[in-house]
Amino acid sequence: MIPELVDIKSPWPVLPPGVHDATLDEVKKVFATTPRRQMLFTGLKASIEALQRAGCKTVYIDGSFVTGKPEPGDYDACWDPVGVNAKKLDPVLLDFSDSRKNQKDKFEGELFPSSAFANGRRTFVEYFQKDRHTGKQKGIVRVRLM
Repeated sequence: MIPELVDIKSPWPVLPPGVHDATLDEVKKVFATTPRRQMLFTGLKASIEALQRAGCKTVYIDGSFVTGKPEPGDYDACWDPVGVNAKKLDPVLLDFSDSRKNQKDKFEGELFPSSAFANGRRTFVEYFQKDRHTGKQKGIVRVRLM
């Protein structure tokens, strides 16, 4: 379940600290509320379907898409590589060149393996849980895939 957004003195409300489990339908209901957000959700769903075809079991969603920002630029996500068949993985999901342009063009967002290091010290799952504006802890959404 996705909790109410909270004010941590960031430019817009964010999820409370923690990893919040949700279904893709819940993510759509709560966050795909404007034409821009619906477009981002369509890309997110396509990326998740591509990951699922390769055997991915868990995706974590972050970025302004899962905040109160009225018109987010994109979404950020990371995916658990355990059990993923690299031969079935869409190569765009491993293309981090040119500021992840090909990922943004195809999926409207940026996606990283969850175990990769975002800043040399923290994995993306850890990195995504810190607000870049305030440095305070914030939440992310976890979608478990069947």
